Amino acid sequence: MGQQQQEQQQQDSSLPDKVILVIVDGVGDVTIPAFGDRTPLQVAHTPNLDCIAAAGLNGLVDAVEPGLACGSDTSHMNILGYDPRKYYRGRGAFESMGAGLPMAPGDIAFKSNFATLNTATGIVEKRRADRQFEHLGPTLCDALDGLVLPSFPQHAVSVKYATEHRCGVVVRGAGLSDAISGTDPLKDNLPLLKVEPLDDSAEAQHTAAVVNELSSELHKLLQHHPINQQRRAEGKAPANCVLLRGCGSRISVPSFEQLHGMKACLVAPTKIIAGLGMSFDIQPLDAPGATGSYDSHFASKAAVACGALVNGGFDFALLHIKAVDDTGHDRMLAMKVKFLEVVDRMVGHILMRLHHAEQQQRQQQQQQDTQPVQRYTICVTGDHSTPVVFGDHSHEPVPFAMAQLVLGDAVVAFDELSASKGCLGRFTGAGIMPLVKQFTGRAVEPL
Repeated sequence: MGQQQQEQQQQDSSLPDKVILVIVDGVGDVTIPAFGDRTPLQVAHTPNLDCIAAAGLNGLVDAVEPGLACGSDTSHMNILGYDPRKYYRGRGAFESMGAGLPMAPGDIAFKSNFATLNTATGIVEKRRADRQFEHLGPTLCDALDGLVLPSFPQHAVSVKYATEHRCGVVVRGAGLSDAISGTDPLKDNLPLLKVEPLDDSAEAQHTAAVVNELSSELHKLLQHHPINQQRRAEGKAPANCVLLRGCGSRISVPSFEQLHGMKACLVAPTKIIAGLGMSFDIQPLDAPGATGSYDSHFASKAAVACGALVNGGFDFALLHIKAVDDTGHDRMLAMKVKFLEVVDRMVGHILMRLHHAEQQQRQQQQQQDTQPVQRYTICVTGDHSTPVVFGDHSHEPVPFAMAQLVLGDAVVAFDELSASKGCLGRFTGAGIMPLVKQFTGRAVEPL
C-alpha cells in the first residue's frame, strides 16, 4: 500500500464503513460439459464482480452448513446472524408479511402457489400454473380474500398476491398451531397432500382440520372463477388450486440493529425475503420497476440501495436478486449466463455510485475541512446453488467476495473455483456478519 493510500485510509478511519450486501439467489452451479467443464459463473463476462474479487477478500460459503441444500429463508437467516435452528418457524410468515399481510401472535401463514389440480384424479399436474401471473394473481387473490370456512367460521382468512405464481395466506383465530404439514407435493404430477398434525397437541389436530377445509374451499372458488374458465377456453392450464406450504408464525427475535449495531434496509421485490427482513425490523424499500423476476429493473434496485446508504441514513443495505435462481429452476443454461451478466452490470452501477459519493465527500473535505469521508464496503455472495442440470437447490458452496478500495488477496475472478483459493477459505453463512463488522471497523457483540 502506498503512502498516499495509507494517509487517506487514516483520514477516513474514524467512520466505520457502510455496507451493501448483494445476495444473488441461486448463484452457484456445477461444471457443465457443454461449457468445457466450467460453471456458468466462469463462462459469464463479469468484469465488475471480478474487480471486487481482485480488490477484496474471497472465500466459499455454505450458507447454513456443508452438505445442506437449504432454502432461501434459512440461508438468509443464517447469513444475517439468526440461527435458523433456533429461530425458524416456517417460511409462510415471511411470504405473507412481505406481501403486506399483518400478523399477530397466534396467527399462522403459508407460502402458497397457484397451481393446476386435476379434479378427477386429485393430481397436481403443475405446481406453478403460470410463472408470468402478475396480471391475474391480484384478481384471484381478491376473490379468495375473506373466505369463510363453513365448519370454522371463527377463523378469518386473508389472501394477498406476492410475486409470479405466489400468494400469501394468513389464518387467524384461537387455538391454531404451526406444527402441521402442507398440501404441496413439491413435484408435478403427484397427488395433492392432506394436511397432518406434526405433534400430538389438540391445537395441531384442530389446525390440520381447519387447513384441509381451507384447501378444499380455495379450490372450489377457483375452479369456477371466470379467469379459469377463460384459461380453459384458451387451452391454458387453470389456476384452480392453492398449494399451502411452509406453515409458520411470526418469529420473535432481536432487531438487526440490536444484533449488529447498524440501521438496515433491504431491496427485495421477492416477498419472502422482504417479509424475512421485516421480521428482523429491516426496513423494506421499493424500487420502481423491480419485480423479482426476469423483467426486473436491476439498475433501479442498485440506485435505491445506494441512495439509502448515501442519503437515507442507513448503515447496511441488503440487495436480493431472484432472476438467477429462476434460470436454474427453469433449466435455462444460456439464460443463467445472461442474467449473471445482468447482475454484473448492476454491480457496476453500485460501484460507480458509491465511488462517486466517496469522491464528492473527499472533495468537500479538502475544500471545507468537513467531517471524515464516509467509505463503503460491498459484499457479494449467494444464498445457495441452483444448478441448471438439477433444476433445484443443491448443497454446493457459493463464492463470497468483500471489497473496499484497498486490501485484497490473490483471487482475481468471482466464481466457485476461484473463490476456493481466497484467504477466507470455506465458512458458513453465520460467519458473514462477524466478518463484515470486523472488516468495516465495527465491534458489536451479539446479544
